[in-house]
Parts: sequence; C-alpha cells; structure tokens
Amino acid sequence: MFQDRVLSGMRPTGAMHLGHYHGALKNWVKLQNEFPCLFFAADWHALTTHYEDPSVIEHTVWDKFVDWLACGIDPTKATLFIQSRVPQHAELTLLLSFFTPLAWLERVPTYKDLVEKHADHGRDVLTYGFLGYPLMQAADIMIYRANKVPVGEDQVSHVELTRELARRFNHLFGREKGFEEKAEAAVKKMGPKKAKVYRTLRTRFQEQGDHEALTQAQALVNDVQNLSLGDKERLYGYIEGGGRMILVEPDAVLTETPKILGLDGQKMSKSADNAIMLRETPESVTRKIRTMQTDPARVRRTDPGNPEKCPVWNLHLVYSDTNTRDWVWQGCTTAGIGCLECKQPVIDAINAELKPIRERAAQYEEDPMLVRNIIQDGCDKASDLAGDTMRDVREAMGLNYS
Repeated sequence: MFQDRVLSGMRPTGAMHLGHYHGALKNWVKLQNEFPCLFFAADWHALTTHYEDPSVIEHTVWDKFVDWLACGIDPTKATLFIQSRVPQHAELTLLLSFFTPLAWLERVPTYKDLVEKHADHGRDVLTYGFLGYPLMQAADIMIYRANKVPVGEDQVSHVELTRELARRFNHLFGREKGFEEKAEAAVKKMGPKKAKVYRTLRTRFQEQGDHEALTQAQALVNDVQNLSLGDKERLYGYIEGGGRMILVEPDAVLTETPKILGLDGQKMSKSADNAIMLRETPESVTRKIRTMQTDPARVRRTDPGNPEKCPVWNLHLVYSDTNTRDWVWQGCTTAGIGCLECKQPVIDAINAELKPIRERAAQYEEDPMLVRNIIQDGCDKASDLAGDTMRDVREAMGLNYS
C-alpha cells in the first residue's frame, strides 16, 4: 500500500472562471490540507486540440498558476508543475502504449463526444495523440503512484482505464525472476514477530478471501521502516499471490460541487462569452450580472416570474443563504421585487468572494518571478518522484541496462 497521494491537472487553454473555482479549485484547497498533492498544467494535453495555434498555451499556463495561487493553493503543501517539464510523462505513455489494446481507448465514453464537439469548432482531432490522450492521462497519474484522483462523474471512466492499465502492467511485468525468493527474503527483514503476523494475514486472505486481513497486511508492510521500496512492492504483491505492485491502481475521488451555469444559463465558458473570470473587476461583475437575461415571462416590473426559468436563480442557489433565496422566490413569483433587486445579493456575494482572490493575484502579477520560481521548484520535485517510478518501470520491463 503506497503513500496516499492526490494528483489532478487542467489544460491551459483559457482563463479561469467561477466554474473552475467551484468545480475544482475549492476542492483542491481542501485536499492539500489532507494529503500530499500534485497539481499540474497539462500543456501536452492542450496540444491535442490546440496544435494549430499553440501560442495560447504558454500564455495561459502562467495565468493559470497565478489563479491557482490566488485561490489558495499553497506551494508549501502542494507541488505545482508543468507537464512537459517532466519528460517521464511521455516516456511512460510510450511504454504503456506497447501493450494497451486499441479497443480500450476507442471505448472511452467521452472520445466520440469530444471528436464531434471539436469538429463543430472546426478542429480536426482525429489524430493519434487525441485517441491516446486517456493513455497519457493514465501515465500522468501512475508516474507519481497517485492513488486518489479528484474528478467529476464524466471522468470516472478515465480513472477506471488507469486502474485497468496498472493491473495489466503489474500482471505482465511484476513477475520478476526469482520473485518468490526475493519476497521471502523481504518477509524475513520484517523481523520474527512481524513476519509471523504477515504470513498469518497472507494465509487468511489467500485461503479465506478475508479482505480485512489484506488491509491489515498492507498496513503492516507500510509501517516497517527498514524495507526498501522494491521490497515493499514485492510484499504487497506477495500478499495477493501476484507479483510486484509497481504501478498503483488509483481511486476516483468524487466530490459534491455546485454547478455554476453561465450568464445565459448554459455551461460557463470564456469562449461562449458567458463567464465571470476569477480576476474580474467589481465593476465588470456588476455590469455582467445586471445585464443578465431573466425569466422571459417578466416583460414588465409588475409581471410575476418563475425563478427556475431564470439563470440568476442558479447563482442564488450557490451564493445566497436560505433567507435570501426565500425572499427572491417570494418576490419574483408575486412581482414583489424587480429583477435588479433580485440580482444585487448575487453581485455582492460574488464580489466578496473574488476580492481576496484579486488581492492575492496582484502580488504575483507585480512580480512574475515569484510564480516562475514556485513552478521550477515544483517541476524539480515532480521530476524526482517520476524518476523513481521510471527506474522501477524500466527494470521491470528489462530496460535497465546498468
């Protein structure tokens, strides 16, 4: 059982807005206080759809990091880095591709939908790289042996593919020559008492299918200080009767996040011109919300409306307390309040939320080297972790020519 570790990333293809904040960043801030976290700008993934004009990627990468830091991502708690600065991602992707069935990639539920979506925007994404992007996503996770991946429901299939690939790799390459002898030697290194407990738990799991025994045995191995990582990998696999657990099978971490719709009631997106950006000025926030369309039934101030048909109501569900929502519902359905009155609490709440984000962002905007140094440090840390994994992967695949 490897150390708990969280990994997540975003493609740098546009500025950050409230949808990103509530959909991911707030959760990242929470997770960094619970687990070691790695968060990265997925610039190689961005090239799968923006290869014809990659200039947007470099500019967006740095803006994205400013937004992350301004939202509360703490570089002393989380590692921030750029995907392409850690070339082991590409190496592991290549090695995984040699034994990944093509059908596994073609069956990813989002593949055909994304091909059609990008075709509507005039992009040809019927490329080798686009078909293989779920494979690189799997490599992104496994290169750090991350076992927790925060995702929305539409991304669960990608995590499941990663689990299948890790399982396939361990099955194909975990049975090193002399595995059982090396595993038995590792058991003896645990000391007589712990070795006896380990053997008992291993027997209980293999003979009786006792999963509690499996969990206890994994925890026991994890707590032994004098074992190398290779020995621990062998002992994890030996418990289950397999080979070394070289790559980790991650779990999807589903979190409840409010759905922030855009100013037109559709999915919030900068390209759709319906978004409120994280560093939007108070004046701009006020103007955008005051000009939002409302329930079309409210032609005149005296016409009653239905909040559920109004995009502003979605923002009230996120930003207003129960008393305010009750006031809005009552006032709208009886024409007791006008639409501008209804919008003001949302304006105030969003500006209050964005105020500290704007203030924290200012220091990074004034001194860009602060961000550059944080990311360079993060890239170095990520590279060290990725190097450890690739050393074991190369050894398992017979590519360690030392």
